[in-house]
Amino acid sequence: MSLDILYEDGNIVAVNKPVGTASISENDLHLQTIHSLLQEKYQQKIFIVHRIDKEVSGIILFAKNSGTHKYLNNLFANRSIKKNYTALVYGVIENESGRIDKPIREFGSGRMGIDETKGKRSITDFKVIKRYKEFTLLDVSIITGRRHQIRVHLYSMGHPVVEDLRYVDFKIQNQFPRLMLHASRIEFPLQNGTLKIIESPLPENFSKFVDVLNQPS
Repeated sequence: MSLDILYEDGNIVAVNKPVGTASISENDLHLQTIHSLLQEKYQQKIFIVHRIDKEVSGIILFAKNSGTHKYLNNLFANRSIKKNYTALVYGVIENESGRIDKPIREFGSGRMGIDETKGKRSITDFKVIKRYKEFTLLDVSIITGRRHQIRVHLYSMGHPVVEDLRYVDFKIQNQFPRLMLHASRIEFPLQNGTLKIIESPLPENFSKFVDVLNQPS
């Protein structure tokens, strides 16, 4: 598999991850991941900064050295990195925008959920891009970065991400070929103070189904 590099300098590399490819290896050291491909490409240690789910496509950042790794980790910890996702969800959302502020924790087997007493505070903002008869296309930004945060939050408001096999009733699956969630934009200051914006257009296996929805019925 070849790497689709969106941005690179002496300290940072941003990759456009395809759906179905893991960001990093959790247990299987022989699994081909974006991280392993980068280390093979550069023949050096590449530092993991964050991750996106295997089922999600889009932008993921890595650091080329320990100093940049620490710098980017601090940006994430201080919420100085803005990440936007494009999501197609079930149902028609009436509000033009909104904020979901609900605590999340793991409930076992990798499934996350809302827990008002034991969960960690999690904040997700959304804006409507376009409404369809049975779906809504959203621009989603995360203030915190919990695992499955967008998927859990949208599910909790009754508008789960399309084709989310983990959080959606199987009866309404299989209309689309993939989880309809894409990491589309990331904005952060480089170490020299320059504001960096990296964008990733919707991949074909996402955009062509949105195009179908745009066609008159």
